[in-house]
Amino acid sequence: MTTQEIAARLTALCKEGKYEQAQKELYSADAKSIEPAHSQGLQTVVGLENIIKKGDMFQSMVEEMHGGYVSDALVGGNHISLAMGMDVTMKGMGRSKMDEIVVYEVKDGKIVKEEFFY
Repeated sequence: MTTQEIAARLTALCKEGKYEQAQKELYSADAKSIEPAHSQGLQTVVGLENIIKKGDMFQSMVEEMHGGYVSDALVGGNHISLAMGMDVTMKGMGRSKMDEIVVYEVKDGKIVKEEFFY
């Protein structure tokens, strides 16, 4: 797949809330997921299996999802960026709105890196 094709599929799946399906379809087995230094509870991980576990861990911290959004993708060379946000109540932390930019790197037809900025 080209970077543009990956961007279109990634955006479609994320807008449907199918993040794990996107990871299984589009990520390389040794992909890396990078969180900012100030992230609470989530860590940078390597490997698709660990990325899926990290997503499961995040979901386990959610008490209630009130809404969210995923932007259309911007593609530049072998990079894709999406703006994402959610209105969520986290367990023991109350309700908050979160906004982030995610930058994906594509190599050999697969996502090899995702990096979150928030």
